[in-house]
Amino acid sequence: MNINKVGAKERRLIMANKETTVLHVPFDRPDAYHALNMPLYHSVAFEFDNAEEMELAFTGRSAGHAYSRITNPTVQYFEKRVQSLTGALSVTAMNTGMSAISNTLITIAQAGSNIVTSNHLFGNTMSLLKNVLGPFGVEIRTCDLTKPEVVRQHIDANTCAIFLEIITNPQLEVADLSALGALGKELGVPLVADSTVIPFSHYSAKSLGVNIEVLSSTKYLAGGGTSLGGLVIDYGNFNWKNSKKLGELAQQFKAFTFTKKLRGDVYTNLGCYMTPHVAYMQTLGLETLNLRYKAQAENTLALAKKLQQTEGIASVNYPALPDHPFHEVAKRQFGDYAGAVLTFSLESREACFAFLNKLKLVRRATNLFENKSLAIHPASTIFGNFTSEQLEEMNVDNRVIRLSVGLENVEDVYQDILQALN
Repeated sequence: MNINKVGAKERRLIMANKETTVLHVPFDRPDAYHALNMPLYHSVAFEFDNAEEMELAFTGRSAGHAYSRITNPTVQYFEKRVQSLTGALSVTAMNTGMSAISNTLITIAQAGSNIVTSNHLFGNTMSLLKNVLGPFGVEIRTCDLTKPEVVRQHIDANTCAIFLEIITNPQLEVADLSALGALGKELGVPLVADSTVIPFSHYSAKSLGVNIEVLSSTKYLAGGGTSLGGLVIDYGNFNWKNSKKLGELAQQFKAFTFTKKLRGDVYTNLGCYMTPHVAYMQTLGLETLNLRYKAQAENTLALAKKLQQTEGIASVNYPALPDHPFHEVAKRQFGDYAGAVLTFSLESREACFAFLNKLKLVRRATNLFENKSLAIHPASTIFGNFTSEQLEEMNVDNRVIRLSVGLENVEDVYQDILQALN
């Protein structure tokens, strides 16, 4: 049966599970050669049959492609595949995860508004908030997002978003998304969540109350660290009439308000759209996402348990461990695994450097969730331009190593860690 020719109802019957769904999302238009993979449209511009069609495409009143900075068939198909897995209202692909975050917050925020967030954020995200958005008049309010009653105290009539990472990097703190989502709904504030650490195929952001999900598709989706990308996933479950910036637009566009503003003004004018080649590569990455994540997450939990019993390691931090302070909330939200990254502490900064320098199998490199295991000292690299006082506020410890666990045999990775410790 040609899945591109069957009706929507028949497709739903055939594709009962996510693993099947992602492999058989139909093309918007039949391919002339019946290609099984979406063709790569490496074209900047697209021709129209007449001026009337051109006008409709350029003014957003038709689905036609006009210019690849705005839409492209290959990128659009990638977005459609992600949409099929998430059940989102819309998906917008961008060129990096930081683009996804910045475009989202620029869409929502304006001078005089405030964003309630945590000090426990990725270094570049914190820099974006305080050093880029701050000078434009957006106030950044930090508090403990694991305590909803504290978050409530920081929200007022000018709060435009609650923003968090679903598992913080590198602290590995886990907030209760359902509690924050309920609070945001009650007070009319959208919950924006960076889900880079857990793939959207393995938890339901929408069911936990997230309104806008942002992530770096560079990580799990790219797989082998082959391409940069980011995604903005709009679940269409927030009433934007409550937004001071988007309220008027919401009168006309209702659930599509955020996506209309994002795609109509912000990312188009900032030039952050994903390239067709990256979309093609990450579409292929989607096809093996489930298999790779399961293997990497199993490796991470097994390795975390081994490291807990290893002499020379002061502590191990991975939320799927039963004794982790956020184990229960992590298990409720994400299942038996909590991503494929862990951290562990040594006795000093110097010990961390000596350990890194002795590694033979594990690579000394940044990035997360590549097929190869990667180790880094966050305090001196990702957070290297922050002061010691700022590092303390952000709970970034000089004695911590971050390990992104790959697809190698876990015993091989463990033996490399042992020899480096010795």
